[in-house]
Amino acid sequence: MPAILNPGAGQEKFRFRAPGAAPQLRPYVAHYWIVTWDLRGEEPYEQQVLPYPAVNMTFKPGRCRIAGVPRGRFTEVLHDAGRVFGVRFHPGGFHPFLRAPVSSITDRFLAVEDVFGPPGRALAEAVLAADDATAVAVLDEFLAARAPRQPEPAARLAAAVVARTAAEPGITRVDDLAREFDLTMRQLQRLFADYVGVGPKWVIRRHRLHEAAARAADGIRLDLGALAAELGYSDQAHLTRDFAGMIGVPPSQYIQAQ
Repeated sequence: MPAILNPGAGQEKFRFRAPGAAPQLRPYVAHYWIVTWDLRGEEPYEQQVLPYPAVNMTFKPGRCRIAGVPRGRFTEVLHDAGRVFGVRFHPGGFHPFLRAPVSSITDRFLAVEDVFGPPGRALAEAVLAADDATAVAVLDEFLAARAPRQPEPAARLAAAVVARTAAEPGITRVDDLAREFDLTMRQLQRLFADYVGVGPKWVIRRHRLHEAAARAADGIRLDLGALAAELGYSDQAHLTRDFAGMIGVPPSQYIQAQ
């Protein structure tokens, strides 16, 4: 659960599962995800999340919506008992359903029916009423009926570029990324606006922060200076400022909280 901050504490409060989508949906849907909790008799729990560059569709009583890529940290407050059922789309994977630049919904929430019309309202009702396995089947059928048989070449390219930034911490410059994929800077920026929703510089920075947070959660003896150099920061102070600005505390304090 790399997007979940302070994962050790969170695992004591809720259960997270990520079932896969039907094979024909895998070019579009990274996975489904289910968070369940039972905090009856306990204080509400506030979970911080550092989102991926991905669109999510979520179903919770009274709040069924599509979330464009949020550029900041996201907070979810859990209380009593409940469930959130979500769909995480690949970068580029929501474009054929939205049929508009994905940047048009960045930092925005839309009702499911705003994108899918009245069938979206019926979908939300069906998912909320179903158990987990049935909800997966309902969403498989609904999305497969609306997905293209093959993803657009540009969508595949966007997904490949984002995956490359996630897999290689040494990628820290947008111009290097553009050259690797034989794109001009303008072409890369336009590709990300249309299919990802945020710019390539933002995606690189976000993946580096995910990597830093994962390393900080793993061990107390982390060499922050070496990590800063590995992730392309000019020095440890730069990493510390970036980390604290987005995650809310400096790396040293985050490590101590694990």
